[in-house]
Amino acid sequence: MAAPRAASPRRRPRLLLPLLLPLLLPAPSDGLGHSAELAFAVEPSDDVAVPGQPVMLGCRVEGTPPVRISWRKNGVELPESTHSTLLANGSLMIHHFRLDPGGSLSDEGDYECVAQNRFGLVVSRKARIQAATMSDFHVHPQAAVGEEGGVARFQCQIHGLPKPLITWEKNRVPIDTDNERYTLLPKGVLQITGLRAEDSGVFYCVASNIASVRVSHGARLTVSGSGSGAYKEPTILVGPENLTLTVHQTAVLECVATGNPRPIVSWSRLDGRPIGVEGIQVLGTGNLIISDVTVQHSGVYVCAANRPGTRVRRTAQGRLVVQAPAEFVQHPQSISRPAGTTAMFTCQAQGEPPPHVTWLKNGQVLGPGGHVRLKNNNSTLTISGIGPEDEAIYQCVAENSAGSSQASARLTVLWAEGLPGPPLNVRAVSVSSTEVRVSWNEPLVNTKEIIGYVLHIRKATDPPELEYQEAVSKSTFQHLVSDLEPSTAYSFYIKAYTPRGASSASTPTLASTLGEAPAPPPLSVRVLGSSSLQLLWEPWPRLAQHEGGFKLFYRPASKASFTGPILLPGTVSSYNLSRLDPTAVYEVKLLAYNQHGDGNATVRFVSLRGASERTALSPPCDCRKEEATNQTSTTGIIIGIHIGVTCIIFCVLFLLFGQRGRVLLCKDVENQLSPQGPRSQRDPGILALNGAGQAERGRLGRDEKRVDVKELEQLFPLAGAAGQADPRPNPRPTDPAAPGLCEETQFSMLPLQGFGLLEEMTSEAKAPCAGSAAVPLPQDAGPGLPSDGQVAWPSMAPVAQPALSGQ
Repeated sequence: MAAPRAASPRRRPRLLLPLLLPLLLPAPSDGLGHSAELAFAVEPSDDVAVPGQPVMLGCRVEGTPPVRISWRKNGVELPESTHSTLLANGSLMIHHFRLDPGGSLSDEGDYECVAQNRFGLVVSRKARIQAATMSDFHVHPQAAVGEEGGVARFQCQIHGLPKPLITWEKNRVPIDTDNERYTLLPKGVLQITGLRAEDSGVFYCVASNIASVRVSHGARLTVSGSGSGAYKEPTILVGPENLTLTVHQTAVLECVATGNPRPIVSWSRLDGRPIGVEGIQVLGTGNLIISDVTVQHSGVYVCAANRPGTRVRRTAQGRLVVQAPAEFVQHPQSISRPAGTTAMFTCQAQGEPPPHVTWLKNGQVLGPGGHVRLKNNNSTLTISGIGPEDEAIYQCVAENSAGSSQASARLTVLWAEGLPGPPLNVRAVSVSSTEVRVSWNEPLVNTKEIIGYVLHIRKATDPPELEYQEAVSKSTFQHLVSDLEPSTAYSFYIKAYTPRGASSASTPTLASTLGEAPAPPPLSVRVLGSSSLQLLWEPWPRLAQHEGGFKLFYRPASKASFTGPILLPGTVSSYNLSRLDPTAVYEVKLLAYNQHGDGNATVRFVSLRGASERTALSPPCDCRKEEATNQTSTTGIIIGIHIGVTCIIFCVLFLLFGQRGRVLLCKDVENQLSPQGPRSQRDPGILALNGAGQAERGRLGRDEKRVDVKELEQLFPLAGAAGQADPRPNPRPTDPAAPGLCEETQFSMLPLQGFGLLEEMTSEAKAPCAGSAAVPLPQDAGPGLPSDGQVAWPSMAPVAQPALSGQ
C-alpha cells in the first residue's frame, strides 16, 4: 500500500540462517529500515533565495534499494556540475544562488526530486525557487490635516520577495507601538485615532526583507485645534478591500469610520453566518483581524458604522477568498493483478479552487488512449488487458493555484505458468448491415485449460472506454455480432480465458457493416391556406455523410404522373408547396436516399377543400371585430348583438351539416380503383403502409403506389349501419335485377385544425348499385380510372401549375 509518507519501519528478528533470508523476506530492505514501496519521506518546498548565498532543497526517499536520485529543473534533468551538489540523503545543495533575469544561468525555476529503483520511478512535488527582491515604493504616504480628537491615516505600498515587513517612523524615530492610539496594519497602513497636538510631525514608511531596506518619502501630519462639536453623520473613510489568501495566512479587513459623536464599528457576514471568536480580534477602533484563515472563512464581510443610540448607520463590504492547496482524500493503492485482467487506481483530491488531477507512469505524463482510460475528472485510472509493459509506479498529481501534492502506487503484473497464447488468425466478415461474423483459431500453446473466449467490440472511431464484450464458449471458434450500425467500421480482438487468468489479446481486426437504404421518414402535412401546404419531417444529418438526402414527389390525386423528384439535403426538415388547386386532393410522397439507393416512401393524402370553405366563411365569424366597430352608438350595439347571435347560430349549423359530404361510387369505379378484384381477393400489399416495397426503389411509376389503409379508414368512415334509411332527399334507386352487388366506397373530408387529409375505405357490406352512370367521371381521366389507386372526383377543376418554395 502506497502513501505520500512512509510509515515508520518495522523491525524483524535477525535469522541465524542467512541463506534462508531471501526466501522468507521477499523485500529484504524491510529489515534495514526501508519501505517496500518507493515513496518520499521529505519533499522539496518553495523558497526565496538571496543571490550569492547557498540554497538547500530537501529530499529523502524510502524504498527497496538500490535507489537512484536525480533532480529536474523546469522539467529537464539537471546535469552534474560544480555549481550544485547532490548530497547522500538525496537533497540538492546550490552553493551560490545565481540571478540572471532572462538568461540561461539563472537558478530560479521549478525543481523536482526524482527517485528510481527496479520497480519504477517517482517524482516529487514541484518546489519553486525565487530570488529575493525589493521594488521601489509605488504608493508613498501623503500629507494629512486633522482636528484634535479626529482620525489620521497613512498608507504605503511596495512589492518584494519575501513579503516586506512594514514599520513606521515619526521624525526618523520608530513609532512607539505600545501607544494604543497608533495602529499598524501588516499591509502598510498606519492609523492614528484621538489626534493630539503632539502627533504633528513627518511620518516615514520603512520596508525591509532579506533583499533590501527601503524608506518612503516623508508625509507631514498637521493637527489643528479642536472642532466645533457640531453633529456629524457617521462616515466610513476606508472600507475593507477584496482579499485572496492561502490557508493559514492572516486576513486584515480595515474599517476606519468618523463622525460626531464617534460611531460604533461592528462586523458581520453578508450570508448571515457567525464570524466566530477563535482567531478573531479587533485591532484599533474597528479593524477585523482573522488569524490562520481556513476555507470556511471565505465570504463577504460587512463593516457597519452606527451612530450611538440610533439606527443611523453606514456600511462598506469586502470579499475574502481563501484558497487551499490540493490534498488527498483518497490515495491510490498498490495492487497486483494477473496478466490480461484490468487494473484500477483511484485518487481523490480536494482543494480551493478544485485541483486538477494528472497521472504519471514512471515519471512521464500518462494520457488516455489504447487500453488506458481516465474517468471521473481523471480521478480514476483504468488499465485493461495489462501486460508486462504496464508494470510500473503510477503517480497521482493534484495541483491548483495554491499548491500541488502527489501520491504514488505500484502495479505488479502476475504471470501464471501455463497461460495460453493469444487466439490466432482473427477474421471479421460483414454479413449484413447490422451483423459481422468473427472467426479465429485456437492459441498455439496451453489450450487444454481454456474455459472460454471473450470478444472485445467497439466502433473504430470510439475511444477505448466505449468498448464492450461478448463471451463465447470454448468449443466455438466463430461468433455472429449483431445489433450493429449500418455502414460503420468496427474493431474486434479476442482473449482466451483459463481458471488462472487470461491470455494476451489477439491482433485487432477491422470490419465494416454493409450499407442499406434509409428507412421511410415520418411525414406530417399542415394546411397553411386554401392553396398552400407545409410538409414537416425530422432532419437526418447522417444522410449527408453518405451522399444522401430526401426526394419529394407530389401530384393531384386525379393525375397519373408526379411532379418531382425535388431533391433536398438531409439537414432540411420542412418544405412548402404553394399555388395549389383549392378544390383538389393531393398525394405527397417523401423518401430518403443514400449511396445504397432509395428507401421506402411515406405517402400522405391531403385535401384543401375544407381550408378554402373555412376561408370563405371566416369573415362573418369575426364577432369581436364587428362588435368593437359598432360600440359608438346604441344602434351599433344592437346590430353587433344581432350579428353575434347570427354568427353563433351559423357556426353551429356549419359544424353540424357543412363539413360532411358523401359520394357513392359504383362497383365499376371501385374495380377501376382496384382492378385486382374484390377486397378479399386483393393483395394486401397494395395498401401497405408508407408506400413502395423493394420493387419500387429507383423508379416512380403509376403501378407502384400504395396507400396507408389505416389512414384511409380514418378519413373515409363506413356509412350507417346496414338497413339504415338513406337520409338524402332523392336516394338513388336500387335495381333488384342488377347482375350482382357492387362495393360502396365513401369519401369524407375532415379538416382537423389546419390539417386536411383524404383517405378511402371500402365497405365490407355489399349493397345493390344502380350502375356506373350514377357518378360521372372527369373528362380528362381517360376511358377509365388508372389502376394505381387514384381517386376520381366529379367536376374536377383544372389544376394550375403550383409554385414551390423550400424551407
